[in-house]
Amino acid sequence: MTATIRHEIVIEASPEHIWDVLRDVGAVHERLLPGRVIDTRLDGDERFLTFPDGHVIRELIVAIDDDSRCLTYSVVEGARPPLEHHHASFEVHPEGDERGRLIWTTNVLPHTRAAEVRVRIEHGAREMKQAIEAAVDPCCPIGGTARSR
Repeated sequence: MTATIRHEIVIEASPEHIWDVLRDVGAVHERLLPGRVIDTRLDGDERFLTFPDGHVIRELIVAIDDDSRCLTYSVVEGARPPLEHHHASFEVHPEGDERGRLIWTTNVLPHTRAAEVRVRIEHGAREMKQAIEAAVDPCCPIGGTARSR
């Protein structure tokens, strides 16, 4: 049986801006996790994330649904900790007019790795929040025009 990890975080940016960053699957190193990821490469439906220590994770981008603001992906190689199965999704929902709620749901096998994966997800979500909020132009209302990419 897989373990399901669900983490929610409110981000001080419009849902449209949050979704724009998430759906930009080739710019993780620039827009979503700068510093944590140093390079992103796309090859068809696969995404390769390179970390500062040279470690590479290969992911399959399963779906990008603009209507529901949902991105689904799976780590197929290089997961840390090592996993038999990884399937995850990001959803963005409005949280009032000026902020959005990011919901990150992840299913992993073996279930005994869930606690370690949860810690990584919580840390990653905080880093994503920080990067997304930092990219909102301070001269505009929350969720306004993003700074240049």
